[in-house]
Amino acid sequence: MSIEFLYLDEPSMIKAGVLDMKKCVASMDEVFRLLGKKDYLMGGPNENSHGLMLWFPKEKRTEGMPVAGPDRRFMAMPAYLGGRFNVCGQKWYGSNVENKKKGLPRSILTAMINDVDTGAPLALMSANLLSSMRTGAVPGVGAKYLQRSDASVVGIIGAGVISRSCLLAIAETINNKKEARVYDLLPEKSEAFCKEMKELTGMDVHPVGTLEEAVRGCDIVSVAASGAKEVSIDSSWLKPGVVIEITGAVDLSEDCYLKNRVVMDNWKMHEEWLEEIIAMPELAGNPSAGHPSETLLNLVIENRKSRDSVVGLGDLIEHPEKGRANDDEIFIFLTGGMGVEDVAWGYDVYQEACRLGIGQKLSLWDKPHWA
Repeated sequence: MSIEFLYLDEPSMIKAGVLDMKKCVASMDEVFRLLGKKDYLMGGPNENSHGLMLWFPKEKRTEGMPVAGPDRRFMAMPAYLGGRFNVCGQKWYGSNVENKKKGLPRSILTAMINDVDTGAPLALMSANLLSSMRTGAVPGVGAKYLQRSDASVVGIIGAGVISRSCLLAIAETINNKKEARVYDLLPEKSEAFCKEMKELTGMDVHPVGTLEEAVRGCDIVSVAASGAKEVSIDSSWLKPGVVIEITGAVDLSEDCYLKNRVVMDNWKMHEEWLEEIIAMPELAGNPSAGHPSETLLNLVIENRKSRDSVVGLGDLIEHPEKGRANDDEIFIFLTGGMGVEDVAWGYDVYQEACRLGIGQKLSLWDKPHWA
C-alpha cells in the first residue's frame, strides 16, 4: 500500500492560514477543553511531559560533540490529542543563541502530524510560525477565562516575536479592546512593535519608558521577555483584578504567589518540571531552561502553598466554579508550552492546506520493501 504525506514549507503554511490568530485562539480553546476532559496524552510515564530535552555537556567529550551554550539544546515534544482532532504528532527543534549571528532564528522547528491508527505521516511542516502563534494564543485563552469584567488595558513586557502573537491573541479575547502599553529594554524595538501592532489590533498601542508603567494600572500583563536577567515585577504595582500572564522569564515575589490565585496551563506538566530541577540542580534559576513555574513549585514542595490551591486552565474551564469569584482577585497564569498545542494548530493548518490544495505531496513508498 502506498503512503503519501503533505509537505508544507513556511510560505505554504502562511497561505494555509497559520497566521490567523482568531482561528488559532479557537483551536487552543479546544485544546484546554480537551485537557479538562483528559482527552489527550503527552510523553513520559505520567503522560504529561513537556518533552524530551537533549542538553550538551559543559566540557567536550569527543572531537565532534558540541558543548553547552546559551539556550543550546534539541527537543522532541510528542502528543496525542482527541476530540475532533484524534491525531498524534510531534514538534522537533534545535536551539542555539549563536544562530542569530548567522541570520537564523534562535530555534528552528518542524512538526509532524500522524494518523493515530496506522502511524503513517499525514503532514510534515515548517513550525516556527506555528509554534509562535500557538504560544501567543494561549495567553489569549487565559485572558478569556481569567480577566476581570471591565478589562481594557494590556501591559506588554518584551517587544519580540512572542509578544506580537500574545497581543494579537489578547486583542481577540479582552472584554474591552482599548489600550496596550509596551516596554522593552530597547526603545527602538518598542517603537517598531507599537507601529505594527496598532494597525493589526486596532488598539491604542504605545511605548512606555519604564517597566512599572507597563504594569501599573493594567488589567492584563503579558510577560514574554527573554534574556539572561529575569523581568522583576514589584507587587505594589499590581492593580486589583490584574491577570499576570507569564510566557517568559519573570521574577515575582514569593509573597505574590502566596497571596494570589495561580492557574497553570497544565499543572501535572509543571510538577514534572520540579522533578527535573531536583534531578538537575544546574537548571534551577536558569531562565533559558524553560521552568517558568520554579518559584511556585518550590513553595508547593515546601508546603507553603497548597497543591489544591493551584488549578489547571483546562480544569477551570471544565469547572467554572473554580474561576474568578470577583473583580479584585489577582491571577497569575503560568504557561510552559505543550505538544498538544502544536498538534492542534498543525492539524488545523494541514486541514486548510488540503482544502485549498496547498503544499507538496511526498511519497514514503509505493510499497514497503519489508512488510
